[in-house]
Amino acid sequence: MESLPTTMKSERRWRSKPLQASKPSLLMAFLSCVAWLYVAGRLWQDAENRKLLTGLLDKNSLQRPKVLTVEDKLTVLGCRDLERRIVDAEMELTLAKSQGYLKNQLQQSGSSSGQKLLAVIGVYTGFGSRLNRNVFRGSWMPKGDDLRKLEKRGVVIRFVIGRSANRGDSLDRNIDEENRSTKDFLILEGHEEAQEELPKKAKFFFSTAVQKWDAEFYVKVDDNIGLDLEGLIGLLDRRRGQDGAYIGCMKSGDVISEEGKAWYEPDWWKFGDEKSYFRHASGALLILSKNLAEYVNINSASLKTYAHDDVSVGSWMMGLQATYIDDNRLCCSSIRQGEFVAMLNF
Repeated sequence: MESLPTTMKSERRWRSKPLQASKPSLLMAFLSCVAWLYVAGRLWQDAENRKLLTGLLDKNSLQRPKVLTVEDKLTVLGCRDLERRIVDAEMELTLAKSQGYLKNQLQQSGSSSGQKLLAVIGVYTGFGSRLNRNVFRGSWMPKGDDLRKLEKRGVVIRFVIGRSANRGDSLDRNIDEENRSTKDFLILEGHEEAQEELPKKAKFFFSTAVQKWDAEFYVKVDDNIGLDLEGLIGLLDRRRGQDGAYIGCMKSGDVISEEGKAWYEPDWWKFGDEKSYFRHASGALLILSKNLAEYVNINSASLKTYAHDDVSVGSWMMGLQATYIDDNRLCCSSIRQGEFVAMLNF
């Protein structure tokens, strides 16, 4: 009988242990439930945020144009200058067609019959050279109806001049008035007519002429020489279709490095220790074939000019596959006198 209470006490202790052990489990279950509710709430909240953002984006996309123009994109990026350069590059690439320089022909005025001209002859002139121009018009250069008849033969002749530093002044007005009467000027609107700007005039002349007229050759002539026009026409006619032709009275000469002297060359140090210019056509009369003139037109912005226009043109030709044609008939110096040109004394 004494062992009965002992047995009952041990049974009570055994029965109370599961109740004590279940408390941590209940606590863990409660915490797990709370954590699950927290995670589920965050997921639901994120889903609602995503839904709200998606709705806002859809609403904004409906308000914006479906297709953005290049102008809109460039406005956003602030690249208007880049846009201008891209357009310029596209225009130059469109021009870059034949003979390694261009792929397409320019739409030019050409002759009245639609045929390709033989030559465009540009006679350099200045504001104070009206007397010289009148001498030219009365000698080798036709005027009036005779000038139009010559154009029907495929030869265009124009006096080439830029604009005054003071645009629209009496100098410009006098040229405009003279041109209305004679109709024999090629006015370079982007060029400032000045002695120190003469080397740049070559770029403007060849670029403007090749855009305005479709010709085999483009000829630059000074306004102090007499010209055998028929002889020059015959010379050029025999060379029709010759690409890369750089024609003139080829010469070289000393580079003047002393500032203040006549013919001073600011870039004298570029010509080496011998200080001698490379071979180039004399500036009194030089001729470029169409593809060379087109090259000058396309690359005019990056072409370097020197103190003299003939040296500048010669430097542009040096890097090209140009055919140098030294023709003594085009010389008009005291050393070499040609049969097609002669120096005039005004």
